Amino acid sequence: MSAAVITVGLLLLYIPLCYENFHFHVTHVYARLGYPNAQHIVGQRYLQGAGVEKNEDMAMHWFRQAAGQGHPHSSFNLAVGALRNMTRTVALEEGEVEKLLSVAAAHGLREAQQLLENILKSRSLP
Repeated sequence: MSAAVITVGLLLLYIPLCYENFHFHVTHVYARLGYPNAQHIVGQRYLQGAGVEKNEDMAMHWFRQAAGQGHPHSSFNLAVGALRNMTRTVALEEGEVEKLLSVAAAHGLREAQQLLENILKSRSLP
């Protein structure tokens, strides 16, 4: 048997046995290339520890990358992360949480709209 056939065979065994890990590495390549959906998925994986060691700082980093390109779910996740003090390594400017929630709400995320309304109500209370 040739080395190519053995390599392909091992790869075909690796994919189903280590799908989470394989999927993470492939998605990570696309995230580094700047694809916002991939960046969001990588952020989710780091947040949940799926196929990779759980790391909130890395999750927020990838949500920041995707949110910077207008990804609504990453915008929401980054805003929630900021509210939960999970953005230690990702700097957010004054009022950015509201902007992120507005982006997410404009794309139909009801949770973002509700959270934004609650934040604005709490700030208007005496």
